[in-house]
Amino acid sequence: MAGNMMPEDVKRLQWFINACRSSPEILHLPQLSFFKEYLLSLGATIPTPEASFKAPSSTKEEPMQEPTPEPEPEEEEESDVELDNQGVIEFEGEAPPEMGDTSKVPTEEDMDAAEEKRSEAMMGMSDGDFQKAVDCFTQAIKLNPGSAMLYAKRANALLKQKRVKAVIRDCDEALKFNPDSAAAYKYRGRAHRLLGNWLEAAKDLRLACKLDFDEQTDEWLKEVQPNATKLEEHNRKYERQRKDKEMREKRERVHKAQEEARKAQAEQEKSQGSSFFMGGGGPDDMAGIGNLFKDPEILAAMQDPEVAAAFQDVSSNPSNIFKYQSNPKVASVINKLVSKLGGGSCGGMPGGMGGFPNMDSFPGGPPSQSGGDDLD
Repeated sequence: MAGNMMPEDVKRLQWFINACRSSPEILHLPQLSFFKEYLLSLGATIPTPEASFKAPSSTKEEPMQEPTPEPEPEEEEESDVELDNQGVIEFEGEAPPEMGDTSKVPTEEDMDAAEEKRSEAMMGMSDGDFQKAVDCFTQAIKLNPGSAMLYAKRANALLKQKRVKAVIRDCDEALKFNPDSAAAYKYRGRAHRLLGNWLEAAKDLRLACKLDFDEQTDEWLKEVQPNATKLEEHNRKYERQRKDKEMREKRERVHKAQEEARKAQAEQEKSQGSSFFMGGGGPDDMAGIGNLFKDPEILAAMQDPEVAAAFQDVSSNPSNIFKYQSNPKVASVINKLVSKLGGGSCGGMPGGMGGFPNMDSFPGGPPSQSGGDDLD
């Protein structure tokens, strides 16, 4: 009987064996149970459907996976920065002096009286009686609560008493009335230095020097500069680390999304491939597959690069079938293929969305491309 086999029968058998090698799950089809039993009788080992199933191979090159970045060291805390805290004092929480009523509109008499109290306060400063100076400035502020100069001068007197929180409050008030008060920035910067607020101190003292340079302000700035520089460099490093971390997390999210997309595509290809072999079309499925390559019109059409490219495009993504509705040459071939695979009742191109087999999943391609004679 072997001598009576026609060449096309041998080629068809060779193609079928190649298909079994590529996708051994087809041996579990009910209509091939006789062949499976024969193989088992010869001592062959047949993989289970779960172990043997593989998604159809694709000619598309898989994108290179981005390597998982190495974990960066944890960010340093500010406490890790070595600072010279000599001269920093502890705030004892003394009660601040009274503030003025900002809604008060001073009269000329109020203005004159406030000036007299300011003069008394300056005399107290000269005598080293800082409490008297604070008291007199407080009375002057009550008389003229909108004076930035009076708040700044009282802040200086409070600074002599190291009442640093009160100093900062008076300077804040002065800057409300005069944002360009160099004295307010100067005394507030010094108060921050005494509290160990190095960055705030450097910022205020730099601005004070810019607005109205004096030697004492410059000396105070040089005193805080080393610690402030360390903290500024640390903060820049911390900010770079934070941005790097955000970038890593973004790359990880993109990588995860790409992985999920690849898995979804693999599942889709798996579904398309399995529908070709295990679509449940009945005992005539394998006969229909063989008939697909016996049609001379299809074999001839597949030699056309345009038709072959369109078939590959639709095989990888059935929804692409709509792109070829206006191409009669491609549409007629694809409709014929759909009809051969059981989709003829759908009618026309849109009916062909039942899924096409990916012919590249068979080693050597379809019989017409294996280098032998065309099937009859």
